[in-house]
Amino acid sequence: MSSQAQASVISPLQLARKLAADFAETAAERDKRGGTPKAERDALRRSGLLSLSIPTQFGGLGASWSETLSVVREFAKVDSSIAHVFGFQHLMLATVRLFSRPEQWQPWFEQTARKNWFWGNALNPLDTRTVVKTFDGWREFSGKKSFCSGASDSEMLIASAVDESAGGKLLIAAIPSGRTGITLHGDWDNMGQRQTDSGSATFERVRVEESELLLDPGPLSTPFACLRPLIAQLHFTHIFLGIAEGAFEEARQYTLKESRPWFTSKVRHVSEDPYVLRHYGEFWAGLEAVRALVERAAAQLDEAWRKEHGLGSEERAQLALSIASAKVAATRTGLDLCTRLFEVTGARATHAALRFDRYWRNLRTQSLHDPLDYKIHELGDWALNGTRPTPTFYS
Repeated sequence: MSSQAQASVISPLQLARKLAADFAETAAERDKRGGTPKAERDALRRSGLLSLSIPTQFGGLGASWSETLSVVREFAKVDSSIAHVFGFQHLMLATVRLFSRPEQWQPWFEQTARKNWFWGNALNPLDTRTVVKTFDGWREFSGKKSFCSGASDSEMLIASAVDESAGGKLLIAAIPSGRTGITLHGDWDNMGQRQTDSGSATFERVRVEESELLLDPGPLSTPFACLRPLIAQLHFTHIFLGIAEGAFEEARQYTLKESRPWFTSKVRHVSEDPYVLRHYGEFWAGLEAVRALVERAAAQLDEAWRKEHGLGSEERAQLALSIASAKVAATRTGLDLCTRLFEVTGARATHAALRFDRYWRNLRTQSLHDPLDYKIHELGDWALNGTRPTPTFYS
């Protein structure tokens, strides 16, 4: 059965849950090992979910952003590294859709769906070490890039370079990952998100054709094009919520099956302990609030995406505020839950083999992608002064 046929038999979310159950069996061990989750990436290729957000007329599954990000969240419950690179797959596809012409993005969509291409990231607009040289009919990228999530074991890359001759303008291109001159270093060894392959890349006189440059309409050029950073922010928010939900469920199972009541509690089972119940009540209330904010923001993104070039700047600003609110809540609630889960599981839950600390490590690592304080500042400026967020690659 083809991957597209398999995906059509059951819903994408059902398929994601089936894959997630398989990923969960090795998630703790792979977290310890780090490196590229090759078997899991190949399972995603076979599943057909790499084309989840591609419209059906180009061979994809035609999912909305709400549906696509729900799959990201499902993966994040058991393996947030897989969730990260899977979400970035669809963020990279959104990048070519929003920044390039139909005669560019349509063939890329068709080939991605037909060949099960994985897309990796080498954009990182804050890393300006890669520069452009201009030749007759083509460009040349040379330099280094950091935080290249999902670049390893990918077929295509979204890469950027600075054009110093044009006043430091950022040029973005879609190029094959195996092109001559591209070296992916495999040097990602952080405390969390250990299988995202978010290490560095080197570009040594990499030829980039004019047809591979995303120039029209280009980055952040219209309210519709400015959806790209909002998709990225909501992608991270779904990861944070998924991590917190996964941590909650793992803690719950451990509490019910393994934890013991404290000897002065005078209860027969830990599930009757009033302090344990208080913690779980607070966890649940926090998760419910984040779910409501996340699902509202995803529905608003779907509506904005459908409007395409009819999207106005005010509508885009309101979406940015909704996503920022959801991200703040997801970050704070998630970090709190992933820290306090040990208060309801007990000392034996710190055994290294369980690796319950990976939930906190993964969320803490990913949440530093851009400072939460500046997200809160934007919300405060809106709440007090009515100032709309300024579109950037991070807001």
